Amino acid sequence: MKNNTGAVVFIGEGKGADALEPFWKRLKTARKRIEAVAIDMSKAYIHAVTTNLPRAVLVFDHFHVIKLFNEKLTDMRRTLYRELTDLLQKEVLKGIRWLLLKNPENLDEKRNERERLEEALRLNQPLACAYYLKEDLRQIWNQPDKTTAETVLTDWIRRAEASGIGMLKKFAKTLASYRSGILAFYDYRISTGPLEATNNKIKTLQRQAYGFRDSEFFTLKIYAIHLATYALVG
Repeated sequence: MKNNTGAVVFIGEGKGADALEPFWKRLKTARKRIEAVAIDMSKAYIHAVTTNLPRAVLVFDHFHVIKLFNEKLTDMRRTLYRELTDLLQKEVLKGIRWLLLKNPENLDEKRNERERLEEALRLNQPLACAYYLKEDLRQIWNQPDKTTAETVLTDWIRRAEASGIGMLKKFAKTLASYRSGILAFYDYRISTGPLEATNNKIKTLQRQAYGFRDSEFFTLKIYAIHLATYALVG
């Protein structure tokens, strides 16, 4: 867990919400107030934060929202591939596995990635609909203000529901239920991105040291990743 200086302020054991219990106790003792929390849509973490920080605003991390949609899109492509009987169409669909997840501006023209993707999308209308809605989904976080973003989000949900495609209708329902946390990004422009970057540094630290047998020493090494004053540490 990090503060606005980028410093790691707490390291819990385990992966579940229970790992945060010592942090909640330490937070109460220090009488610190947290205004907003960047979080993914895990029900366990949402429950833990709302229980212990009832006044804090939840900001659902936009990278996780897009990642979740990409996972659903991948599953959809896999299902469509299994259902196809035309071998040529199956081959085309198989070849765009990673192209579906790429942002359009990152498609490699030298490898004809755009043409290959467009060919596959022409062959399958439901997949094309899901792909273009994937691109529109990113625009929710690229608006000049919260009011405009809400209009874009509402329109996205409406179009997904009207598509008649099961995956899109279900995802639209998910976005609708998390609407306030998605739009809270415009009040608190925070994400779990910096935390992900720190996690990558920790993984690199582990590889370089081939694993630390002394867990206390490893914890100190993590705290030392950033040079800052560590409130709540100790």
